Amino acid sequence: MAQVAVTIDGKSYRMACDDGQEDHLTALAALYDGRIQDMRTSFGEIGDMRLAVMAAITVADELADTRAKLEDAKNLLAEARSALNGHDAARAGEEQKLATSITALAERVERISKSLSSS
Repeated sequence: MAQVAVTIDGKSYRMACDDGQEDHLTALAALYDGRIQDMRTSFGEIGDMRLAVMAAITVADELADTRAKLEDAKNLLAEARSALNGHDAARAGEEQKLATSITALAERVERISKSLSSS
């Protein structure tokens, strides 16, 4: 297990993460630190804990919005696949009708050809 030192709101924290995830954890900490700094700029000094909570709620809100959008996208994809499958089934039915018509036409041409040959 790897160890990473991250800095959030000017404070250093030693964190454990899976091997190979060090850069990812560092980037996440930097993102969160950026949120706190943005809020500090917007709201001023309102207390470290309050800023940390506000930043966490903001990130959680964005996560919830992203999850909702992902769910909507999954539903749209499922609808599109269903429609495509319906079109494929309809096309297969039309192809079958066309094949049946061609077969019937070929049999008719063959009967006419035999009729003309025997005359």
